[in-house]
Amino acid sequence: MDLLVPLYRLPPAAPLLEKLGKEGIRVRRARNYEKTVLRIFVEKHFTVGWADEIEAGYRHMEPSILVAVREKKVIGFAAYDCTRRGYFGPTGVDEAYRGKGVGKALLVAALEGLYQRGYAYGIIGFAGPIDFYVKTVNAIPIPNSEPGIFEDMLDQKTE
Repeated sequence: MDLLVPLYRLPPAAPLLEKLGKEGIRVRRARNYEKTVLRIFVEKHFTVGWADEIEAGYRHMEPSILVAVREKKVIGFAAYDCTRRGYFGPTGVDEAYRGKGVGKALLVAALEGLYQRGYAYGIIGFAGPIDFYVKTVNAIPIPNSEPGIFEDMLDQKTE
């Protein structure tokens, strides 16, 4: 199911980012010269398809990809304006760092990125943890939105 997010009602990202900073985790925009490192992280922890998807984020003058970094290592990422214009995702956090607020901070900061680009609403396509998105950013389920833009997707397994 897809979700609609009113971007003008987002909670502020700053307190979330500040809290992570106290734990040695920094969320920042991805840099073009880190493209391969991030691609390897996404392929290792998630899917080749997601790694392909975020490639579009590097085409912007300022990449539309955020990374969560701890001790110079990527521990999470979030992309926006990659899958389609106005879309959030893909996003993911290394299992060792889940439940610590990293995903929440990445989500809110990435949606702020959409808002700063002039969007009033963002779309979370084929959302996973729907309750998390509803609770965190007031996302609204879009009826009859499955499979949405992901219809007729190629098999993501490579041989």
